[in-house]
Amino acid sequence: MKRTAQVPLLVLTGLGLLHTALFTDLYLRYVKEGLRPLLIVSGVLLLLLGLAHAMLDRGPAKPGDHDHSHGHEDDHGHGHDHSTAPRIAWLLFLPALSLLFYAPPALGAYTASHAGSEAVKKQKGFAALPATSPLPMTLTDFTTRVQQDKELAIKSRSVEMTGFATPVKGGGWDLTRIIFTCCAADAQTVKVHMYGTPAPAANTWLAVTGTWHTQGALGTRTAAAALDVHATRNIAQPVNAFTDDLPLTPS
Repeated sequence: MKRTAQVPLLVLTGLGLLHTALFTDLYLRYVKEGLRPLLIVSGVLLLLLGLAHAMLDRGPAKPGDHDHSHGHEDDHGHGHDHSTAPRIAWLLFLPALSLLFYAPPALGAYTASHAGSEAVKKQKGFAALPATSPLPMTLTDFTTRVQQDKELAIKSRSVEMTGFATPVKGGGWDLTRIIFTCCAADAQTVKVHMYGTPAPAANTWLAVTGTWHTQGALGTRTAAAALDVHATRNIAQPVNAFTDDLPLTPS
């Protein structure tokens, strides 16, 4: 890649990062919300570096800046341009342009179907559940209660959980959330299997109401993280789609 192409690449990448992080929520498809300031700073630095590079290239030529390759020919009489990178480097323009014009799709059911469900951490003691019915819960909290709460507080309780549908090979479906620790590269998956209703289309976001599906001994690791579905309703993908928190509605 010639130096003249490096400038637009730096500028495009900087503009793409700023567009994604400043004017849209698209960055949340790839990184956690807390990394937004770093994306903005990176975009500004890349933009300034590209502009500075362009200004230096436009400066007056100095004596000695001419091409001296004639004195450094190889045995075949041809000079070498050591600043030329492989042509494949031009492909770097594709992700830079995609940040501006086409955002790659977010992780979803395809990724989740090829990943196991995250193991819940051991919890010491549980607070009393509020009397709200249905009780809003995250998938992780539901699984933890089902498998560890010796008081069996979740028994017969109507709960409401949100996530996207992931069809299961062989039939059935899971309500799913993908969780970023830092970014998409370290994503983990938490799933609760659904009973009593046909599988929705993959990646459909839903609020599901139901009760624990009796399978295994409640309050032990043998208990299934599963729900008997009483009702479902389609919802818009929440802003915090890549956490397992109660959903924030789009602004």
